[in-house]
Amino acid sequence: MTRYQLFIDNEWVDPHSGRWFETENPFSGEVWAEIPRGDAVDADRAATAAWNAFEGPWSRLSASDRGMMLHRLGALIERDAQHLAEIESRDNGKLIRDVLAQVRYMAKYFYYYGGLADKIQGHVVPMDRPKVFNYIRYEPMGVVVSITPWNSSLSLTAWKMAPALCAGNTVICKPSEYTSASLLEFAKLVVEAGLPPGVVNVLTGYGSEVAEPLVRHRHVHRIAFTGGDEAGRRINKMAAEGFKRISLELGGKSPNIIFDDADMEQAVNGALSGIFSATGQTCVAGSRLLLQETIHDEFLERITTIARTAKAGDPADPKTHIGPMTTKAQFDKAMDYIDIATKEGARCVVGGRALTGPGYGAGQFVAPTIFAGVTNEMRIAQEEVFGPVLSVLKFRDEEEALRIANDTRFGLAAGVWTQSLHRAMVMTQGLRAGTVWVNNYRSSSYTTPFGGFKDSGIGREGGVDAVREYMEPKSVWISTDLQMANPFGSR
Repeated sequence: MTRYQLFIDNEWVDPHSGRWFETENPFSGEVWAEIPRGDAVDADRAATAAWNAFEGPWSRLSASDRGMMLHRLGALIERDAQHLAEIESRDNGKLIRDVLAQVRYMAKYFYYYGGLADKIQGHVVPMDRPKVFNYIRYEPMGVVVSITPWNSSLSLTAWKMAPALCAGNTVICKPSEYTSASLLEFAKLVVEAGLPPGVVNVLTGYGSEVAEPLVRHRHVHRIAFTGGDEAGRRINKMAAEGFKRISLELGGKSPNIIFDDADMEQAVNGALSGIFSATGQTCVAGSRLLLQETIHDEFLERITTIARTAKAGDPADPKTHIGPMTTKAQFDKAMDYIDIATKEGARCVVGGRALTGPGYGAGQFVAPTIFAGVTNEMRIAQEEVFGPVLSVLKFRDEEEALRIANDTRFGLAAGVWTQSLHRAMVMTQGLRAGTVWVNNYRSSSYTTPFGGFKDSGIGREGGVDAVREYMEPKSVWISTDLQMANPFGSR
């Protein structure tokens, strides 16, 4: 049994509460580690350490030196990728091969933003006033709190931490209480990379006990949150009380739209990976499959046939396609939605049940499930399941596809499958989503912004835009007039 400590000011410390809670392997059900249960006292200590580092040694470093430290951190992540992936897979039940790929790619975020650190430039403003020189400089905000969910703890933290540090901020990481271990293991690399004390801190525990005190703390200036939209609303309200800057990457109910001129094999693979990869536990899951009526029956038969061949089981087994649901609550939620869909009149063509017995460990498995005959007003088509449950809807033409796709309160992502350039342009312009993939799905990169429309969130992560999210513009006015006019006239 591993017992972890909090990481504050480059030190490993016991929680003020003197309490720990257990974390389980979602596949085996085995309790394998104890996570420190932080509280408001720990939050204050971390926020104070982060603020002191921001005002002290971190601010005295040049942007180039900051960038070199981020690059070193990326190299250490690459070196320890296997270990970090094994810890995270054990904690959240995702396939080891998927987590390993994520962690290796995570290193590139630190390389990218490390290289960008000394290339953030201000600009001179052409003024309308004589004898005045004006320029804009971009400055870090201060202390950033990163709050991440249980599905991709390390990767989603990197999306926030790398640009925040690049901009010159300090960071406090609050991972999900279900998947904290990998981030605590990652913190060991922070010290090895040479980052000054307080620049990165990891605080674990429950939202009401540690996340809320962090969000409200006087030394915290920016919150970066990924998670459900209900939690996002609460955090947004708390942050607004202190006029804190915030970004929210929330849920989705993303349409994956297949036209009859699409490459059928490519589209079938894209539809399946769009919903069943990561066991459907991803915010961009293509959970609404929109099929043009001329290919509906054939396409449905193809994906149903392949879905039946999916192998569920141990996420450490390279032959496994579907892992367990990360938490018992999420397993129950997915099963509830399967029941709801059936009662609303959707037709289950594959799956629709829990998987139990030898090979399924503790039993938190949901069979890959496909519902046909879904209409867009059904709850299964409107609410985020966050599991391997696909809703199939039928449409006639581009106009109806756009109407159905946009008829949801979410707007995170969408997919379009067509060989027509004209149709692709019509759809990408008409879709109300922050990311639109054409003839691919779930692609991501540190080079481009990611975020959502509508209830899917506020702000963007990734690319140069992300650095600006962690900086404040300052307008500087310098007079070249040696004689200042008397505001009350001459005497």
